[in-house]
Amino acid sequence: MYQWNPADYSRHSAGQERWARERLAEMNLRAEDRVLDIGCGDGRITAALAAQVPKGHVVGVDLSADMIAHAQAHHSHPNLVFRQADARALPFNAEFSVVFSNAALHWVKDPRPVLNGIVQALTPGGRCRMEMGGRGSATTLIATFEAVSCDPEWRQHFQGFESTYGFHDAQSYQRWLTEAGMEPGRVELVDKDMVHADLQAFVGWLRTVWHPYTSRVAAEQRGRFIEAVAQRYLAEAGSVCDNKGQIHVAMVRLQVEARKPEDERALSGTA
Repeated sequence: MYQWNPADYSRHSAGQERWARERLAEMNLRAEDRVLDIGCGDGRITAALAAQVPKGHVVGVDLSADMIAHAQAHHSHPNLVFRQADARALPFNAEFSVVFSNAALHWVKDPRPVLNGIVQALTPGGRCRMEMGGRGSATTLIATFEAVSCDPEWRQHFQGFESTYGFHDAQSYQRWLTEAGMEPGRVELVDKDMVHADLQAFVGWLRTVWHPYTSRVAAEQRGRFIEAVAQRYLAEAGSVCDNKGQIHVAMVRLQVEARKPEDERALSGTA
């Protein structure tokens, strides 16, 4: 498991929060919905969910104990609970009418255990709405990380390296949803532009969320490695810096909507 810095994440995750709030605006939550937020992070979006279901209940789960402690310290609502849990082994049984997740499930390379847990967590007729990195996301930035990691100064840190991201395509996710017993709705790859106000914000984002690469480098050298990636990206990636000094990263998001059948017998294939 990677070491997360919740305060740093809160400062450098405006893009993720913006996209999450776009999804929230489309969800048509009912006041009495019971919602599970998978990969709740620092808890900002989980708290927004709780505000939308005043007669319901919200549980935010995250693998990081540091994130959960931060969320508990900064967000308090009578209908909101935070718990440490692994998305691949969700400990819930027919407790939620809605499952939500944003910018989290691409951290799981094989999503099938997650989807099985979501089916188990939902009540019959319950629905999920999720967004995560998808196939083709941040390809230019990833190529920059890989190029810098091959430089003589950094090469020794990346021997045997394998990315832990799960950036999947829509067709595979539809198949996995069906195999888990869900009824897929909209499952689509969507191009998004991640915008950073300036170089400092860009470096902060690299430091905060690109752990598969940055965690390979010792802490005392990590700042120089990240700076090398940022400078290489600006030098080689073309027009990624606009006339306002903002830095752009082309992302691809996988947006997923699905529902658990009303008739639970459909999950076992019985008549």
